[in-house]
Amino acid sequence: MIPFRFPQHREEALVMGIINLSPDSFYGESRCGTLEQALGVAERMIAEGADILDVGAESSRPGSVPISEQEELDRLLPILMKLMESTDIPISVDTYKPAVADGVLQAGASIINDITGLQRFEEMAPTISRFHAGVILMHMQGKPETMQGNPQYEDVLTEVSEYLRQSIAIAVSAGIDPQKIAIDPGIGFGKTDSHNLLILKNLNRLNELGKPVLIGVSRKSLIGNILNVPVEERLEGSISAAVFGVTQGAAIIRTHDVQATRRAVKVAEAIMKEEE
Repeated sequence: MIPFRFPQHREEALVMGIINLSPDSFYGESRCGTLEQALGVAERMIAEGADILDVGAESSRPGSVPISEQEELDRLLPILMKLMESTDIPISVDTYKPAVADGVLQAGASIINDITGLQRFEEMAPTISRFHAGVILMHMQGKPETMQGNPQYEDVLTEVSEYLRQSIAIAVSAGIDPQKIAIDPGIGFGKTDSHNLLILKNLNRLNELGKPVLIGVSRKSLIGNILNVPVEERLEGSISAAVFGVTQGAAIIRTHDVQATRRAVKVAEAIMKEEE
């Protein structure tokens, strides 16, 4: 495992590159069907400036169906073992299953990216703590199979914030290092476009929780619905949302497009830093 803590006070946002091992992902061009493809994507993203790689083997797109723990591990472990031999940046694994987390942390992953915010399986937080690993706590209403059916909130900002506050408490009580915790409001996970836009517009409210905020807007349906374009044509919209997120305090940007996102964010941060 590569030693890692999320920067608590950082002038530059981290860029997290997505490596997708699922054949069921919503963005076809991101799918890595072979070990060689996945390693090639990882090498390219590192060269483009990725600070973290986020590897996932089970799709969590709306309507997706879970796979078994063994199938997930069979997809994850070969690339993890190769990445640990060839890279010195932290590897995050996108999973909510304790048995999968145990396997990938043994293989050297540094971070677990849990779409259920440690609130689905009580064994997850102790598993992460046992390996002294980091965690990304995401908010999701419902499950991927049904989450976009008819998401409703009385107050989406308050409810997302309170959910994440509970997830932080679970993590800390299990002994996870407070400096190894980040939070994610879960854009597109059990939320309408209006909910997503309201969260992004008020993203700085999540800074009150005292943890680095990650946003994942890359090529999602929110962008497609605004621009009326397919997933392959959502780069500019994704970058726009990422840059806006950074101006609102986002500390980590999860993206399929590392180089373009890195460059856009760098320009935005230069403007933000300039003193009159």
